[in-house]
Amino acid sequence: MEIKDLNKKYDALQKKYGAKELSSIYNGGLEENPDICFVFMNPTGRNVASTKEWKGRKSPWIGTKNIWDLFYAVDLLDEELYHEIKRKKGSEWDEEFADIVYSDVEKHKYFITNLGKCTQVDARPLPDSVYKEYLNLLYKEFEILKPKVIILFGNQVSSIVLDQKISVSEVRKKCFQKKIKKETYQFYSVYYPIGNGRFNIDKSIEDIKWIIEHELEKATNQKVVFK
Repeated sequence: MEIKDLNKKYDALQKKYGAKELSSIYNGGLEENPDICFVFMNPTGRNVASTKEWKGRKSPWIGTKNIWDLFYAVDLLDEELYHEIKRKKGSEWDEEFADIVYSDVEKHKYFITNLGKCTQVDARPLPDSVYKEYLNLLYKEFEILKPKVIILFGNQVSSIVLDQKISVSEVRKKCFQKKIKKETYQFYSVYYPIGNGRFNIDKSIEDIKWIIEHELEKATNQKVVFK
């Protein structure tokens, strides 16, 4: 199975939980054993790929600026491309530029996804029950990708994915191991760095840099597989 094979299921859930005038946003990046899989909450209509007219890839954060500050700050985005992203208005992104950005993501060996793929018109909060509808599909993404490290953004996403109450402020730089089917994955929770969480972006950057420097190599060399 490939990642794209899950898209029909995401589209069905969009009809149930998302804005009817918008399309589901899937994921993007390196699809084979990425160094890091970043898991956000759910997309909004600010992503220009969510319109029915968009014919290109439907990946997170297309047409937005702020999240790319984080990826640039942790050395996961080329400088020239970062400045081009900052210069562009959301409406100036086209299918070709979205592919260029995600080619850079792939080159830096990471993958971006959301727990919920149901696009909303704005950043309205979603109940746990909606996110839990996507949980087994997210686990299937992990099974296909085989990421070395998984970074979860925010308390709600972390608590649902890890199936325990998580407060990011209490677990910074702490590794959680979770067995999904036969494989154990390495998880970290970091502050959500966008929207109301923007004031925490420096903490997110600090923790991600630490994970890359101290834990990624260890996760690569000591990955545990259950027989």
